[in-house]
Amino acid sequence: MSASPVTLMVARRVEHGRYSDFNRWLNEGRELAADFSGYLGSGVLAPPADDDEYQIIFRFSSSETLAAWEHSASRHAWLARGKGLYEAPHEHRATGLDAWFQTGSSAPPRWKQAVAVWLAFFPISLIFQLVFGGVLADWALLPRVVVSTLMLTPVMVFVFIPLSMRLLAPWLQGKWSPLDLLARWRHAHRS
Repeated sequence: MSASPVTLMVARRVEHGRYSDFNRWLNEGRELAADFSGYLGSGVLAPPADDDEYQIIFRFSSSETLAAWEHSASRHAWLARGKGLYEAPHEHRATGLDAWFQTGSSAPPRWKQAVAVWLAFFPISLIFQLVFGGVLADWALLPRVVVSTLMLTPVMVFVFIPLSMRLLAPWLQGKWSPLDLLARWRHAHRS
């Protein structure tokens, strides 16, 4: 049993020529999940131009509410309607912050996670202060912090941290290093 939110990540490779049918079917499933107790949200990451694997994310308030959706007759009927639209899916469950970072068998080191979150948080916080700082400057500390966190948290959680994870995925997964850039620069500038 989990008291923490649970994220179900599903990778589905779409059958050639079935993209519009797949998207309609996928939207139907997201609407279906939204009707279940404990549903917190869902998202779809479209594949790059040279790929056909969609990443679908469903988030529920607990493993129990996720299980209720997964084992429901309506979800099974929805999955049956999707036969022929995609190849066998790959599923992964994660709780807490690891849901953002888990891309393979293990999450990246915590220091990389901290850097990735900071890289998402800093520019948005700076923009927030530039736009709203003057308005909030005369407010007492507690209301100022409450308003700023209420406005920034959803934007960070649903937009900018996932975007940061996607953009930094090669680095987080250890497939790329800043030293690679340095080595390429040195090689290019040798005379």
